[in-house]
Amino acid sequence: MVYVTLIFFLISCLVLVVSGGFLVKLIVKIASYLRLSEFVVAFIIMAFSTSIPELFVGISSAINGNPALSLGNVIGSNIADLTLVIGIAALLGRGIKLKNPLLKKDSLFMFLIALVPITLMIFDQTLSRIDGVILTSIFIIYMWHLVKERKEVKEQFIENNKKQITLTVVFFILCLGVMFLSAHFVVKYATQLAIELLLPVIIIGLFFVAIGTSLPELVFETRAILAKKGDLAVGDAMGSVVCNSTLVLGVTAMISPITKSFFIFFTSAIFMVIVTFLFMIFIRSKKGLSITESAMLIILYILFILFEFYFKSRIF
Repeated sequence: MVYVTLIFFLISCLVLVVSGGFLVKLIVKIASYLRLSEFVVAFIIMAFSTSIPELFVGISSAINGNPALSLGNVIGSNIADLTLVIGIAALLGRGIKLKNPLLKKDSLFMFLIALVPITLMIFDQTLSRIDGVILTSIFIIYMWHLVKERKEVKEQFIENNKKQITLTVVFFILCLGVMFLSAHFVVKYATQLAIELLLPVIIIGLFFVAIGTSLPELVFETRAILAKKGDLAVGDAMGSVVCNSTLVLGVTAMISPITKSFFIFFTSAIFMVIVTFLFMIFIRSKKGLSITESAMLIILYILFILFEFYFKSRIF
């Protein structure tokens, strides 16, 4: 019975990732119609679109009364994005050289923003609806800050090819629907797996769901680095962490407050803080991200898996 559930879970993750990939392409296409700059696309459009699976998993888990899965998914996705995903992409591209100095400053913002939900959770051991409003507001303010600071959004719109634009929007909506349904089944089978394997639900979110929903980032960042556009890959990774830590957790908490598994959250969050801090240090160095540092990030993810799975599964 476990194998059947696992197969359905993997199929659901596959549909989620494929629909997410199509959604990325459609959003980039819409961005081209609106003539958004490449920088804004990397930081806002791409980061947001590759975080949509996490957002839908969060909404679906909250609606199903199991917001702890979203919490594990966000922590797991953030750690996977800043270690496994960017590490593999950087190794394939033989390191990352950064050209845009603004990325180094934004890495500090990313680190500070990632600390916000942890601080709120420590305060009263829950993420309430008010905390959700705070996190969502931080996301909106940060996105507005990026656009205003760069001043690269052009208020132009191509009035030609309206039929093509309409079709793109229709496919975009359909893709959203498919992604929402697949996210629903990911949550359903992940929860069922946790019960059948006698594991805490948040553990499933930390690994299976987190890695599954991080695949869009891996595809985009690998392509960006191989195309010698390391700034786009790092921008997507940092933007995804910001989206996950604010928008995803914020919307989830507003639907259903997150009150479970504080100890598991806290210990995992400490690891996330360490990973985020090291990533920030690597990015702020003059070298960017070297092959050695990329390998270190991947090793950190392996250590994270060993600690979370073998230690916590025995305790809980």
